[in-house]
Amino acid sequence: MTSPTVRSFPPLATADARILILGNMPGVVSLQADQYYAHPRNGFWRITAELFGFDAAAPYDDRVRRLTGAGVAVWDVLQSCRRIGSLDAAVEPDSMVANDFADFYAAHPGISHVYFNGAAAERNYRRLVEVTGPRQYTRLPSTSPAHTWTVETKLAAWRAITA
Repeated sequence: MTSPTVRSFPPLATADARILILGNMPGVVSLQADQYYAHPRNGFWRITAELFGFDAAAPYDDRVRRLTGAGVAVWDVLQSCRRIGSLDAAVEPDSMVANDFADFYAAHPGISHVYFNGAAAERNYRRLVEVTGPRQYTRLPSTSPAHTWTVETKLAAWRAITA
């Protein structure tokens, strides 16, 4: 039986973005809500709100505006894949199609640092994306509730973005 194909969202980015945070592929709750990191137990918005000084409980569009206004872009490594459920481990490896990073970086030349939201994002980027350039790359602990560290522990690691 073939798993259903899921598709990611367009990037959240302004032309002057300096930082890119990359997930792997949105989970089921996010896809249903048509919002990045929509699962209520995902720590992404709590962590980024703390780092960039906005209200994590604000409406989605306000959070996006504040984050992108701080020079942060958000996207996923995968444009599409086959997967049942939300876990990165459930992605069928032969089904992965990466987003077009060459065009993205050309449109956002100020991005100097890429932060991976978890190991799967880093692994799949390094395996599927053939873009070179003068960028730094850092893997951070996943904000997913499946990654069982506390939000406080994750936040401590994510502070590297603003250090």
